[in-house]
Amino acid sequence: MKRWMMPLVVPILLLAAVEVAGAQQFYPPAPGASRFAPPIPKPPELKITIPVVPKMDELPNRNYVPRSPRPSFGERVSRCLDAGAAAGLGPNARAEFSRGCALRD
Repeated sequence: MKRWMMPLVVPILLLAAVEVAGAQQFYPPAPGASRFAPPIPKPPELKITIPVVPKMDELPNRNYVPRSPRPSFGERVSRCLDAGAAAGLGPNARAEFSRGCALRD
């Protein structure tokens, strides 16, 4: 290399080395994250509970909620007839609707 090129080449090489070192230290944030946001907290510990095993000589505890008494069939039919009339059904369609409705409810 010629002597007059040294003052030009040395600063260019130094700048290139500084740029490469600077680029290696830059870590872009994850998508949707901010560099200024606090770190993500750790997830809570999992607590595993062991289910209670029923005993062989013990009857299971049954907690049944008492149901309200069902309305009579006639009350259900008249309510279904009223609902069919409110829906705009004709007499034949209302009869078919009330049979299915009263048996279902």
